[in-house]
Amino acid sequence: MKLPSSAIRNPEVKAKEKWLGYLLGPAGALLLNAVLNTYLNVYYTDVLNLTPLWGGLFLMLFPIFSKIIDAVTNVIMGQVIDRTKHKEGKARPWLFLSAFLVPITGVLLFTVPNGSDFVKAMWVMISYNLFYSFAYTIFNMSHNLMVPLSTRDSKARGGLSVFNQITTIMMSGILVALVFPMVVMPMIGADKAKWITLMCILSIIALPLTLLEYFFTKERVTEEANAAGEATKIPFGKQIKLLFSDKYMILMYVYFLIYTIGTTLKNMGLVYYCNYVLGTYNDGLTQMLVSVLGGIPMGIGIFAVWPLAKKFGKRNVTMFGFVLYAAGSLLCWMFSQNLVIVLIGQFIKNVGGLPCAYVFMALFADCLDHLEWKTDIRIDGAAMSIYNIIAVAMVGIMQGVFNFMLSSSGYIAPFTSSSTAEAASTLAANNWVSQIPLDQLKPAADGVYTVAMQQPAAVNWVVTFAFLGLEVFTGAALVVILFFLKVEKNLPKEQAEIKARHEARRSENEGSAENGAEAVIETETEIGSAADTADSDANDAAEDRQ
Repeated sequence: MKLPSSAIRNPEVKAKEKWLGYLLGPAGALLLNAVLNTYLNVYYTDVLNLTPLWGGLFLMLFPIFSKIIDAVTNVIMGQVIDRTKHKEGKARPWLFLSAFLVPITGVLLFTVPNGSDFVKAMWVMISYNLFYSFAYTIFNMSHNLMVPLSTRDSKARGGLSVFNQITTIMMSGILVALVFPMVVMPMIGADKAKWITLMCILSIIALPLTLLEYFFTKERVTEEANAAGEATKIPFGKQIKLLFSDKYMILMYVYFLIYTIGTTLKNMGLVYYCNYVLGTYNDGLTQMLVSVLGGIPMGIGIFAVWPLAKKFGKRNVTMFGFVLYAAGSLLCWMFSQNLVIVLIGQFIKNVGGLPCAYVFMALFADCLDHLEWKTDIRIDGAAMSIYNIIAVAMVGIMQGVFNFMLSSSGYIAPFTSSSTAEAASTLAANNWVSQIPLDQLKPAADGVYTVAMQQPAAVNWVVTFAFLGLEVFTGAALVVILFFLKVEKNLPKEQAEIKARHEARRSENEGSAENGAEAVIETETEIGSAADTADSDANDAAEDRQ
């Protein structure tokens, strides 16, 4: 398939590639995904009111089953990428395709028709899998491989990892965590039409930006392997065996598994915790304050983390960071209803999370280089498919667990009303108590009221543990795992040996081509000599007959 060429021609990473390909380009799809990670479950529970569907089983089971499908498609996509040979690379062609698929499926997630519970359930399941198991899998696999495939220069690769993560932090730590709770959510409340409009806008924005990422990235590692004439068709079973034969790859996967469990449940609990434990529903202030204390350290980290990682090592800085991470989470958990202490604890925790946020992919790329040195085989697609399987499986499992905990603890979804009198009637009919007095409710611009209820104590405990408690334990576990991850120790030597192998293969291939050309010339000379001899013999015979 013919694709547009990359705008990047330089053999080394330059500023244009960093700013356009790794900072601005991924912003659209990552913004959409950040909104979904934080608010899609809120849309299901508060707007579509699916919490009681099938006795609470639907929102528990469908994410888990969907992530099984997602895991399978990640394996398939990893194999597809590893077997893709195109002049534009093996991951970038799929990045181009995802630019169109992600917006379309993103819109479908929210355009759930009004109908029976069965119709809603089917639409939710199909649209969820079209987005996560198909479109976003293609984007995420190819996007995440851009840093490992960009260059072997550890310094340049680390810089790209930082730029890439800046975008993630900007989308989740500033726009979604700051602008949304303060400005957007109070405006849309639980109004379905407003949600659809918002998500259509975000989905459309993703298209041109993802194309920008495609045009301003370059797979130098893939080009290096192609120039050396290396074979890429390796059976999947052998790839998996190689991946799990290396202790550093195993440690990285366990590390990512534990980290994902903690952060996923935290993301699930954020809105509910701020709405019901620390503040009131969409008050526009509580979640903003909590998020600012997350965003400020991330902004500082742009300038601090990479210099520290270069001086002390990526693993060492990350390991120390998780000590602060666990300590800050513990402080918040102990005083979960005290806004000031929670904000202090969040600041400490997020300072501790800086190294992980900015250098993880560079550390993962180091492990891939070590594996290539050890096995003499490059298997980026399979490695990334396992990474993504962990990510998607844990998101689905933890979403199911969280929704089951909400349902079983008695979560009460908010409702919309055109007047306070109508709201009072609904409250009385269901024996509910509104979170704040009705006469203090402020309607949206169109006059619609969103009424939230006081939640049972069990619900408040669930969302507090989800947002604060679990990461005390995951942070401590990650310190232990990182203690054994010493991949950086011999990495420069290993990378030099990999480069020498590639150069030797390239020279061998060029020598074979030259020998082949010489053999052709010799054969042509021999054929010509034989023809001349035959002509001479024929002339002699003719003269004898005469």
